[in-house]
Amino acid sequence: MSDEVEWGMISRRQMFSFLGLAAALGIAAPSMVLTASNAGAQTPGMERRDDRRTGRQDRRDDRRTGRVERREERHTKKKTKAKK
Repeated sequence: MSDEVEWGMISRRQMFSFLGLAAALGIAAPSMVLTASNAGAQTPGMERRDDRRTGRQDRRDDRRTGRVERREERHTKKKTKAKK
């Protein structure tokens, strides 16, 4: 019932496979621990970036609504001219 384990040379391919697996686990394990934390780190730089992003989105929306209004205005002028 007892099987003897044979210890032999490990090929380079097996060694690189093992090292790759160990590196992947070494990288994945700490990130799993860090994601479990509920600490929210809102830095002043992040707040400024959010403010700039919000400003850009507001300006973009204003440009879009302005284009739509100008387009509608042109179309209504064409319709009134065509009716005359």
